[in-house]
Amino acid sequence: MTPDWTAPWLAGCHQPLAQDLHAAWRQQGDLPSALNGFPRQAGVRFVPQAALPEGVAYEQFIFDTLQVPTRENLHDFFNGLMWLQFRRAKRRLNLLQAGELARLGGVGTRGPLRDALTLFDENVALFRGPDSLWQALAHKRWQELFGRQRTLWAQCDILLFGHALLEQLVQPFKSITAHVYRVPEALPAMGAPGWQAAWDDWLAQDLGETTLVPKPYVHLPVLGVPGWWPENADPHFYDDTSVFRPLRRPPPEKITI
Repeated sequence: MTPDWTAPWLAGCHQPLAQDLHAAWRQQGDLPSALNGFPRQAGVRFVPQAALPEGVAYEQFIFDTLQVPTRENLHDFFNGLMWLQFRRAKRRLNLLQAGELARLGGVGTRGPLRDALTLFDENVALFRGPDSLWQALAHKRWQELFGRQRTLWAQCDILLFGHALLEQLVQPFKSITAHVYRVPEALPAMGAPGWQAAWDDWLAQDLGETTLVPKPYVHLPVLGVPGWWPENADPHFYDDTSVFRPLRRPPPEKITI
């Protein structure tokens, strides 16, 4: 299936690189080769999934060899895309995973940090925007967030980092929900000169046990972002409490930055 390259969650950051990469994949019929053929430096090489030895943890293999086992599917396509764009952050996630594997004893072992790292890698959206908007999001004040403060979204950047999240949005449905991680407003806005390197550098420095294990995320049904889905122009779109759920527990402590 071919993603809709005009989708706003791709247009803000991932397109046209994603479109060019997908075209190369279709032409070559080999996703690792397509990824390796791009001039951007991912800091790793992509290899077929069969290169991963039996009994070796995926993250450990990447750490040891700087090679990413890659299947011929959209999930791994979006994973490779993120390596091409945010190699320092992806490398930091891998380094932390490998450290936990060494500490806990290898394949099959988990723990709160590994769980947090996997969640970040798969399902995080990055938020840069006004504090009042963040506070409304963190406290699930949906009518304020998407009603009274709707115009503030023009000052906000949302970047979908999680590759499983991006894969889900190839076939969008209303309840797709991201775990949102806040980045400083001091970082350059998306599209500004050097913004991507600045975000990548900041993430590589910020990600760690003390920031991730306390679950610093807030929840965002991504099709609620103004301009991201035609139906959300109707205020009643947000009345669906099965998607836009009320606050049931205090928001994470890391709600200011």
